[in-house]
Amino acid sequence: MDLSKKHALWRKPKHHLDADTSSDHVHWIELFYDLAHVVSIFVLGNFLSDHLGVTGFLVFAALFTVIWFAWFDLSLFNSIYVSTDIQHRYIMAAQIVTIMIMSSSIVHIDGAGWAYFAIGYAINRGIMALLYYRAKTLEQVEVCLPSRMARNFTLGAVIFLISAFLPAPYNYLAFGVGMLVLAGLYVAPKIGVLYSDRFLPRFGHMAERFALLLLIVAGEGFFKLVITLAEKGIDNVVGDVFVNYAFGGLSIFLLCWIYFDFVGNGKPRDTKPRTLVKWTIAHLVLMLSSVTISVALSAEVKVGFMDQFPFKYSVLGCLGLATYLYCLLKIQEVIELRTAHRFGTAKVRYIGIALCFVTLAIVSFVPSFVGNTVWGLALFSQIFIPVRTAFKTLTKEAEQGED
Repeated sequence: MDLSKKHALWRKPKHHLDADTSSDHVHWIELFYDLAHVVSIFVLGNFLSDHLGVTGFLVFAALFTVIWFAWFDLSLFNSIYVSTDIQHRYIMAAQIVTIMIMSSSIVHIDGAGWAYFAIGYAINRGIMALLYYRAKTLEQVEVCLPSRMARNFTLGAVIFLISAFLPAPYNYLAFGVGMLVLAGLYVAPKIGVLYSDRFLPRFGHMAERFALLLLIVAGEGFFKLVITLAEKGIDNVVGDVFVNYAFGGLSIFLLCWIYFDFVGNGKPRDTKPRTLVKWTIAHLVLMLSSVTISVALSAEVKVGFMDQFPFKYSVLGCLGLATYLYCLLKIQEVIELRTAHRFGTAKVRYIGIALCFVTLAIVSFVPSFVGNTVWGLALFSQIFIPVRTAFKTLTKEAEQGED
């Protein structure tokens, strides 16, 4: 008896181009998978807070990138293939366990934690190979892409597993080679799977995946703000700290506002490989920047109006926001046009970026409320200027239309 016709729980993975029906909406299993990344992003934020030097930031950025691609690769598979059968659910559960292992090892990543992290990542990549291998059971036209992807992830899994047992610094070098190999097998001309005709995700689905993860990443900032104040003791602070606390929360809200108004759920304008790479990498860097901003904002509850804002946190906040706005601009350039793009122009973005660098230049010489004011102008201008311009422009156009 063929149960696949009765219920999706027994329906084998199928390329969305070949499926009778496919939806861009995210499945609940993917949302649960995101919960595992809530923990990993929070742990990464704590790691950055405890390692504010250049080396600490580089380690944080590398770990964030590695874990982000673990999220991205699975999201991409689920976007290319309609896959919700019972075996797929078992495999997704195993993927969640690998993220748990990696997250738990981050605190001791410079010691014994490294081996666990690398082994967890190797298993994660091996599971990705299994997912694509299962897809080979489809029609003959579909054999090429899943075969290549299964081979690529198997190769990556082997390299990552070897890196777990090498002494430093060869373990890190081997792991880096593994990441480069996988990236090359995606984008290298002629041999990269990105140039396959069947490498075509559901753009609406991937856009929604990016948007949901951005909410998770930004939400990490609320965790840090609340926990930082709770640890300090809410009864041990005075009025100006509460103002800073509210400012931090509103800033995180604004980060989400400008993302969703201008690029959230936006589909790429075309299917060219360059467009897809730019869309993906810009989202990666934007989310990394969001975490650095969140870490910087946690320092808001550590200072009063007249105190000097900690410089290392200032660097994270200023450069993080400047990078966030730049990535926002790059995403706008590759997604479908929307009305908001008429008003959230490159000029507006560069005004915000310039104010970030002004803040960084003066923060060591002024009280924190001055630095917050200038930095706040950099962020809040990204809403106030477009809204004001849109109101005046659209009002004028409406009046002309009535005439």
